[in-house]
Amino acid sequence: MTVHHRYADIAGQRLFYREAGSPQAPTLVLLHGFPTSSYMFRNLIPLLADHYHVIAPDYLGFGHSDAPAVTEFAYTFDALTDLTEGLLARLGVSRYAFYGQDYGAPIGWRLALRHPQAITAIVTQNGNGYDEGFVESFWTPVRAYQQDPNPQTEAGVRPALDLAAIKWQYLTGVSDESLVDPDTWVHDAAQVARPGNDEIQLALFRDYATNAPLYPALHDYLRTSKVPVLAVWGAGDPIFGPDGARAFDKDAVNAEIHLLDGGHFLLETHVHEVARLIDGFLQRRLS
Repeated sequence: MTVHHRYADIAGQRLFYREAGSPQAPTLVLLHGFPTSSYMFRNLIPLLADHYHVIAPDYLGFGHSDAPAVTEFAYTFDALTDLTEGLLARLGVSRYAFYGQDYGAPIGWRLALRHPQAITAIVTQNGNGYDEGFVESFWTPVRAYQQDPNPQTEAGVRPALDLAAIKWQYLTGVSDESLVDPDTWVHDAAQVARPGNDEIQLALFRDYATNAPLYPALHDYLRTSKVPVLAVWGAGDPIFGPDGARAFDKDAVNAEIHLLDGGHFLLETHVHEVARLIDGFLQRRLS
């Protein structure tokens, strides 16, 4: 399967995206998490592109997209959603399913709440939409920083940008660490280590506080739209625990929930199983 690596200028910013599959097929948009990029989908895209038109963008400040300094661009989840929305419009995509992991979930929720008629199905992979699922040992220092950004609280979250912490994200909860390619955390750490990128990531840590207030509207959308939802989760995730997956059963109609023996970046160890689950889910629910 041929995967194209492309760029588009959206609102004065150059965004990178991966694209594969026929544009006549149902579209699946892959929304990555922190601190990675569309690179996290490099193995998933070829497994799905036979049946789907797959688009995987890098957000501004991530991967191969532009990364203007925080003095030149206000990094918020609303702003990243604006650019993602602009990219999809530029590509002529008006109906699509999306896969949201980590940061990809709140971007996906915003897209769905803005244009509920556009969303055909949702796949959430360790992408929270409920108060349940937040692992407090990880989120306590983040919340302290959100509530009172100062040198002391910033010192509590800066270690999350280090190579050791990014490696920890990839390996924690994984029963066979030999399945995870070390290039993953080395690649991501190098991206975060670019001059000024730490300030971009800190801005998004602070703005993550805007996501939970959207949850009531998200839950109402899930109930009223009856949009199909697949929650496929690495049960050993030290950031978003399995209760975050189970919670979708409260509001999504006939939610399909699968807890797998993996971690935060489930695709590194279970890409074939996840691809089978997504394909089966979309084949059933989109029909």
